[in-house]
Amino acid sequence: MLEVITYPNAMLRQISKPVESFDAELHTLLDEMYEVMLAKNGVGISAIQVAKPIRALLICIPDEEGNQHKEDLLEVINPEIIEKDGEVVFSEGCLSVPEFYEDIKRANTIKVVYQNRLGEKQEIVAEDYLAVAFQHEIDHLNGILFIDKLSIIKRKKFEKGLKQKHKF
Repeated sequence: MLEVITYPNAMLRQISKPVESFDAELHTLLDEMYEVMLAKNGVGISAIQVAKPIRALLICIPDEEGNQHKEDLLEVINPEIIEKDGEVVFSEGCLSVPEFYEDIKRANTIKVVYQNRLGEKQEIVAEDYLAVAFQHEIDHLNGILFIDKLSIIKRKKFEKGLKQKHKF
């Protein structure tokens, strides 16, 4: 089973490399990432969060009852946001920053081009929760964490809480 790396692990700051090989190794990684995401109750996970610095991520938005369905899973390889519109503030959390949630401002609607697990070109217009999840996960591929978007005061509060949590 893959392990989720957590802040302040320096690997989370790496910029992930484009995927060039859409082979069995990639498919196995995507399948394992899906299992980890579900086990950790995540709605998204990027490869860098399991110490694989490649431009791959998964998103599976839960239904109204909070259940996730495999048929709703988006496997996103080499994503690029090509349009952004509007603004939304959403309470975000992160598998790599456990037990911390904060309101983050993001674009409300985005258009993303990417490839699926077979390397086929895809395009999606995402809104609201899905748009937020895409932006959060694509940030990971660029070495950016949601805590980087906090105000200085909130960031200091987060760092202080983190230090206290790691004292024995």
